[in-house]
Amino acid sequence: MAKTIISTDQAPKAIGTYSQAVKVGNTVYLSGQIPLDPNTMTLVEDGIDAEIRQVFNNLLAVAEASGGSFSNVVKLNVFLTDLAHFSRVNELMAEYFVEPYPARAAIGVAALPRGAGVEMDAILVLND
Repeated sequence: MAKTIISTDQAPKAIGTYSQAVKVGNTVYLSGQIPLDPNTMTLVEDGIDAEIRQVFNNLLAVAEASGGSFSNVVKLNVFLTDLAHFSRVNELMAEYFVEPYPARAAIGVAALPRGAGVEMDAILVLND
């Protein structure tokens, strides 16, 4: 099956050897997003809420570039350097997602690229 590389300037450019997303069939694999402002390529600096929102906005931009939206997300992975922020992820996620919610994992990690406090990746399944 052929793969299609998805990219958009509405989300941060890849800062390594990866694509923003790859589509295979009707499944889209979104790479991890940290809270980089796509215009300046710098981390947002207004606390964890701003970081979480920026990550959701970045993921949404890539999802939309693939022809999908958050309603197509079937799996979301959340990586946090401080699991005390897990409740904030839940609260802010409710602003971006509606039921039925995707499957999700939340993982505590020692560090993330560029000193970010949160990173997320996702898998979408697009409608035929």
